[in-house]
Amino acid sequence: MRPNMITSAPWVLTANSNAFKRHFRFRRPTINDGNRIHALIANCPPLDTNSAYCNFLQASHFSDTCVVAEFDGAIAGFISAYLKPQSTTPNTLFIWQVAVDDKHRGQGLAYQMLNELLSRCSGMNIEYVETTITKDNKGSWALFKKLDRENSGDGEVSIFLDQTQHFYGDHDTEYLFRIPLRNTYK
Repeated sequence: MRPNMITSAPWVLTANSNAFKRHFRFRRPTINDGNRIHALIANCPPLDTNSAYCNFLQASHFSDTCVVAEFDGAIAGFISAYLKPQSTTPNTLFIWQVAVDDKHRGQGLAYQMLNELLSRCSGMNIEYVETTITKDNKGSWALFKKLDRENSGDGEVSIFLDQTQHFYGDHDTEYLFRIPLRNTYK
């Protein structure tokens, strides 16, 4: 006689189950977040650490196109973005950096922040999302490939800044990923 096989075990939870999902608060950054954003980015390699001044500008001048995720009052994630100037590429939101605190990774927070930002920007008539990613940044590739799949699936990748030509060997090549959006966010 064979023992009964358990095919469903409701008492067993996985990391992706709803019981483990954390509740994040999404908001526009403020100038008072600048230092905390700077510290978060510094703890998220391979992201380039810009000056704290840059993060203060992002949190104030570009707050409409950036998002902070908070968990228990602490910054758990941050996306910096801006609208590309109309003279070069109209209706394009350029995602500069996506940072998620180490203890909050693997929970889909980056994608939640990206969706929050795109929903908030819906009145801006954004038609494309662009970002640059180095070849070995697996997390960013996964995030933006998911965004591409859930939209047109017609995203294009090209070299934006070449390791040799632009960085003189001091930085990896940055690939531009351009993703056309459906009407969902317009």
